[in-house]
Amino acid sequence: MNSAQDRRRAYQQDLLTTLQNELGQLEITTVLIVDANGQPCLEVVDRHFRTRRVYLQTAFHWFYWGDRPDERSSSLRVENAARVISTAAQEGWREGEQETLSVDLSKIADAYRM
Repeated sequence: MNSAQDRRRAYQQDLLTTLQNELGQLEITTVLIVDANGQPCLEVVDRHFRTRRVYLQTAFHWFYWGDRPDERSSSLRVENAARVISTAAQEGWREGEQETLSVDLSKIADAYRM
């Protein structure tokens, strides 16, 4: 890994640790891990004892736990994000497999070229 990737991973871990602390205060069970792809994330347990992984998308400053718009929250205000994630975990994660967020940057770039 190069130093830019190392710094990004350290930043991700720091923010995820801050989020973990906030969720702990809201009595939400979390575990900070590094997934099979080397990405740091939080495993968050819902009221049905199902887990979802919360990742940090640094380019857009999002915490996300799925691919739907209501499955992401700004990482700029960690306390607000913790409340959103806590509510989702208390209600229970949606049924089905967790999808990964993918952002097609070419569509965003094309929108600015018009």
